[in-house]
This record gives sequence, structure tokens and C-alpha cells, in this order.
Amino acid sequence: MLNLVSVLIGLVTLALGLVAFFPLLGWMNWLVIPIGIVGAAVGALSSSNAGRNLNIVLIIIFTLRLMLGGGII
Repeated sequence: MLNLVSVLIGLVTLALGLVAFFPLLGWMNWLVIPIGIVGAAVGALSSSNAGRNLNIVLIIIFTLRLMLGGGII
């Protein structure tokens, strides 16, 4: 059950993160990354790894986007 919650959090993170890829909306990554961290934490409590892995991949992608945009130096 926790894996399903983690996957749903990951899908919300993905939807918000795709919006953050548009120019001038990179600041949204500061909101998206903590949501992904919560999803990864919930996924870590689950016996399955799919939700946790999804959220970890999303965290990495959106952190790289934030670094490329100059949000993290």
C-alpha cells in the first residue's frame, strides 16, 4: 500500500516537474524536489522498490535541472 502512495506522489512530482521545465519556471524545482524526497521516504518504508526508485530518479533529474539553471551553484 505504501508503494502505491509513493508512486502516486512520484506522479504528482513528475507532473509538477514537467511544468518546471518551462523557461522562467525553474524556481518550481525548489518545490518539486522536497515532494520527491517525501515520496522516496514513503517508498523506503514499503516492501517494494518501484515507488522509491521512481522518486529517486525524479529527484536526480530535477536537481540536475536546477543546477543547470543556476539555482544551485
